[in-house]
Amino acid sequence: MLPVVTVAEMRAADAAAPVPEETLVRRAGTAIAVAAMKMLGSAYGARVVVVAGKGNNGADGRVAAAVLTRRGARVRVIGAEPVPPGCHLVIDAALGTGLRRPYTAPDVPAGARVLAVDIPSGIDGDTGAARGTPMHASRTVTFAAWKPGLLQGDGPRFAGEVEVADIGLGPIDAAISLVEDDDVVRLVPRREEASHKWATAVCVVAGSPGMEGAATLCARGASRAGAGMVRLGVPGAGTGAGPWPTEAVRLDLSAQTGWAEDVLRALERCKVLVIGPGIGRSDATQREVRRVLSRSPVPVIADADALFALGDAGAAREVLARAPAVIVTPHDGEYARLLGEGPGTDRVAAARRLATALGVTALVKGSLTAVASPSDRVMLSSAGSSRLATAGTGDVLSGVIGACVARGMPPLEAAAVAAHLHGRAASDGRAEGLVATDLPRLVSARLSRALRG
Repeated sequence: MLPVVTVAEMRAADAAAPVPEETLVRRAGTAIAVAAMKMLGSAYGARVVVVAGKGNNGADGRVAAAVLTRRGARVRVIGAEPVPPGCHLVIDAALGTGLRRPYTAPDVPAGARVLAVDIPSGIDGDTGAARGTPMHASRTVTFAAWKPGLLQGDGPRFAGEVEVADIGLGPIDAAISLVEDDDVVRLVPRREEASHKWATAVCVVAGSPGMEGAATLCARGASRAGAGMVRLGVPGAGTGAGPWPTEAVRLDLSAQTGWAEDVLRALERCKVLVIGPGIGRSDATQREVRRVLSRSPVPVIADADALFALGDAGAAREVLARAPAVIVTPHDGEYARLLGEGPGTDRVAAARRLATALGVTALVKGSLTAVASPSDRVMLSSAGSSRLATAGTGDVLSGVIGACVARGMPPLEAAAVAAHLHGRAASDGRAEGLVATDLPRLVSARLSRALRG
């Protein structure tokens, strides 16, 4: 996991640093100069402009200017005045995370590249929101750890390629972390030699007449992510209805009402329940969903129509309070129905609001997926992309989360690692035309490579 520190946490880390502030500034400025030389190829004769503010960000930029000058660059340090023409590189050391009011970046001459110090000036360090007209960087060197504003909102668009520079602060106590590929290896339990199919069994309740595809996608996601057994029930569908994944054992939920009891009996041998994709929103279905959720003896992943059945946050919290553990996975519309307003661009804050309101683990989907626990811990996955913006991919994700829980992972880690696997699997697929049915095999291949190595 990579720590992701808020502006306040970074200030606290700076204040508690084991070395003087001037040492930190020297190290930061040197790291900027090294990155600048990489961008320039050679500092000798290069024309560099440093836009330096009054605070530590500006001090970092001035140190970089001095280092580059010693290496033969022709450096000019400016404040709020226009950037002179003819430069090769602009170092943005105006504000960094010290943004307090809207900022208007100076015009950058054509052909010049921009290197931002810590975060592009004009971008909020926590939310990633653009305030005014931010500096548009080709590359950003941030210090000690990622900042939330580099990962969400407008931040990724303005930051360019991000490099984290170690300036000797030591370990930072951060409540937010970013999932890496290595975390899959570290966090996903291996199968034991004496394992059997029921040891990682997943019950999936999904689909409805005419919507059986959601059930198939969810079940295959679970199977390909390591579920030894999938019990699959499609409420209201007969035993011969619709497509059916060969590996899934059918749970007969053909009755329109009363099927909650059948699900609860099936859970006696399962480790986790995934419920919601495509089950419909009739009054009868909503009642059955609430019965299952309020009495489930195993952890639950509640998605899609199961979230609709929960109603608003108050009603949802009452129903979900009895389950051993719950993960909710809303898209923006489902989030708005639960809390009365959409999540917005600050996914970290949005996930925390939902987790607190419902008392569960909340996964808020997006190009940056944020997973929050009721204790305020947050894990992020930046592996998502527009390739996943197609029908059914969320159903696969729910199945993958279910398998991770069945394998023995805690809810927060299971949801975050599953989101990372899901996004990385999509990146292994077609750049155009990726569909949800491609994902389970891609997830399996990605997971197999990680655990084999």
